[in-house]
Amino acid sequence: MTKGSALVIGVGPGLGLALGEAFARDGHPVALFGRDAARVDKYAAELTAEGRTARGYSVDAADPEGLNAALTRAADELGSPEVLVYNAALLRADTPTELDGREFARTLAVNVTGAVVAARTVLPLLRDGGGSLLFTGGGLALDPAPAYTSLSVGKASLRAYVQSLHKQQQGSDVHVTTVTVGGYIGGDDPRFAPGTLAAAYLNLHQQPQDQLQAELLYL
Repeated sequence: MTKGSALVIGVGPGLGLALGEAFARDGHPVALFGRDAARVDKYAAELTAEGRTARGYSVDAADPEGLNAALTRAADELGSPEVLVYNAALLRADTPTELDGREFARTLAVNVTGAVVAARTVLPLLRDGGGSLLFTGGGLALDPAPAYTSLSVGKASLRAYVQSLHKQQQGSDVHVTTVTVGGYIGGDDPRFAPGTLAAAYLNLHQQPQDQLQAELLYL
């Protein structure tokens, strides 16, 4: 039986690419979304060369209309989605007393609003009405850092949104969860190697219905 597509938003050289590779190698047609068109096209070409089905889509997660259009196009081109992974985030060093209103709004547009737009777009497109919506959270949602205030607020807001969506979807065939990553991705700890983390997302998608969870604390 063929698998539904996997839509990965926020694809860069770390976790985003590893997520695309993990789902592609599991047999899903994969859509790779990122701001850098040349980069996502290159990653898609590399997966295609392996015999996988993959396409790159250039989009700014802070643009609701653009994101909606890109996700809809990917579903049309690659087939109904089975998985959405929202991995986009804007990392900016800022403190509570130094926040600039315009920059803060831009950060939240990527870290939170884009996730809401993606979920609302993909939910009605899910293959046979079921699948997984997975979101990359962060330990800053649990322990905010004053040096990264906007990211802390964004991850806390994302966590609240995803848990609300999880509760709304309970009893359906839709699995909604946050992966709360409490370490430095790509650092010295092998547990936080991009490929190892990506395997945890794939495992979440494959969980039996009676084991679904609102949050994976990856600490």
